[in-house]
Amino acid sequence: MLFTAAILWGFAFVAQRQGMKFVGPFLFNGFRFILGALVILPFSGIKFSRKELRAGILLGIVLFMAATLQQIGIIYTTAGKAGFITGLYMIFVPILSAFSGENAGLRTWLGIVIAVGGLYLLSIHGRIDIALGDSLVLMCAIIFALHVRMVGIYTRLFAPFKLAFLQFAVCGLLSLMGWGVFEKSSTAGLSQAIIPILYGGLISVGIAYTLQFFAQRRAPAADCAVILSLEGAFAVIGGYLILHEIMSTQSLIGCLLMLMGAILAGLPERRKLVKSD
Repeated sequence: MLFTAAILWGFAFVAQRQGMKFVGPFLFNGFRFILGALVILPFSGIKFSRKELRAGILLGIVLFMAATLQQIGIIYTTAGKAGFITGLYMIFVPILSAFSGENAGLRTWLGIVIAVGGLYLLSIHGRIDIALGDSLVLMCAIIFALHVRMVGIYTRLFAPFKLAFLQFAVCGLLSLMGWGVFEKSSTAGLSQAIIPILYGGLISVGIAYTLQFFAQRRAPAADCAVILSLEGAFAVIGGYLILHEIMSTQSLIGCLLMLMGAILAGLPERRKLVKSD
């Protein structure tokens, strides 16, 4: 489920880049998250307990904050640096998990190191200097890590479909409010951005995020973060296949390293057999 979500999110970068040619980020996110919420609605129902409402609203607010910081940060930095810094959430997830007693094993940390190395080769082509945009994207990575951790906790307490619907609806509504306050742009470009919005809403939000919710009921958050970070590799592959972007040897090696790190993190822990007398 996590691997499939990473593929769908990776190709969503292509859709988002195309959609940004016609509408602003707040409007794009608003419509795609509302569309994702409508897709999930038949499975979630319309009755929610007070605790489910609280959890779903919190998830939606955190997701909105992360997505907004990422979009603003990209304005002031390159897409490659933004992708690399955002992917660093795979480091922050096990750090946050440690505070609740869920410590990542040596296998997971080794997978993280390999995946971060691959992400660097994939995203960075030159020296790194920290600017305003990079700081905003770094904050986004920390919040994304918090989101992954929260999903891992809440999906073991509440129905994933209900949480998914509430999260999408809250994030979509907040994005539309942001569009009204900050962008104030016309909706004339929506018709031209309809295909990217449909992919972003139906596939990236409706399917991929829901897969994440179900997968994290059974998998440790740190392992989930490494596997989900593969979206960066599939974004490059999607750009190569669909947008005919150049994929260098360095990028290919980076993709392979990220895949190795994700596979290592996804392997089951070796358990000791206890012999009975």
